Amino acid sequence: MIVVTGALGFIGSCMIKALNDANIEVVAVDDFYKDRKDPNLENKQVREWIHRDIFIPWFKVQYGKIEAVFHLGARTDTTEQDSAIFDKLNVDYSKKIWSICSAYNIPLVYASSAATYGLGEHGYKDDHKVVDKLSPLNPYGVSKNEFDKWALVQEDKPPFWAGLKFFNVYGPNEYHKGRMASVIFHTYKQVKAFNAMKLFRSHREDFKDGEQKRDFIYVKDVVKVCRWLMDHKPKDGLYNLGTGKARTFYDLAASTFKAMDKEVSISYIDTPEDIREKYQYFTEADMSKLKKAGYKEKFYTLEEGVTDYVQNYLKGFKIW
Repeated sequence: MIVVTGALGFIGSCMIKALNDANIEVVAVDDFYKDRKDPNLENKQVREWIHRDIFIPWFKVQYGKIEAVFHLGARTDTTEQDSAIFDKLNVDYSKKIWSICSAYNIPLVYASSAATYGLGEHGYKDDHKVVDKLSPLNPYGVSKNEFDKWALVQEDKPPFWAGLKFFNVYGPNEYHKGRMASVIFHTYKQVKAFNAMKLFRSHREDFKDGEQKRDFIYVKDVVKVCRWLMDHKPKDGLYNLGTGKARTFYDLAASTFKAMDKEVSISYIDTPEDIREKYQYFTEADMSKLKKAGYKEKFYTLEEGVTDYVQNYLKGFKIW
């Protein structure tokens, strides 16, 4: 059986769906105090539900049955400024999972983030040599980079491990994320309500309004890569996970209008002051390492991913 942490979350619940489709038994780990029957786990097959607070002692008893761990649970709010929260959930807890996977020889794939790259001063290449030089823009990014740095110097390690630097992931099961949900999700809601969308205007002279660029990747590609890494176990290390092609926020919003069969109507508002100075204007994953490792599957184009997301999930607020 395979363990998925962050099981109630966006990517974690999609990972469970992919494992269910492959008829693989799943143990779901998360904070279930609020509501174990979160909509993201509707119609999912889960062997056991383990609260994150008791997961480590449970693991010590059940390790012989565990084939692999997908550690996708984390505090992901990029506007949160309390570093102690990230230290506890993103760094210290991840170290415990790493250590127990090492002790019992369990392969581990964990979620890092493109937020580690900061403003991209050192590019967006998943080169281990630059990790110590990176300057993330917020405590979330710092926490992810701190764990990456720690992992790279460990002598005791899982028999296989990969840290995935997720770029801008979008897709079904992100309904609960509020402000942190993708621009596609927010565009859909605004277009339904007002037949129009407001994007953040640029506050830099080198970018026009709406032409800020990100590497947007569909969650179905994300879980496919996670499965591939665990199945093929290439060289240990950090791997970027984007499409390798940056697209504008205008393209993203316009694709959403098209998928909804609506006329494009986009205006611009000021970027909120609490994130304005630390806003990434460009990200683009260098995907050469994953390709060199042998991954040959094509990624959804932005238009393909948005169309699938809007027409098959957002229109009915369906869970994948």
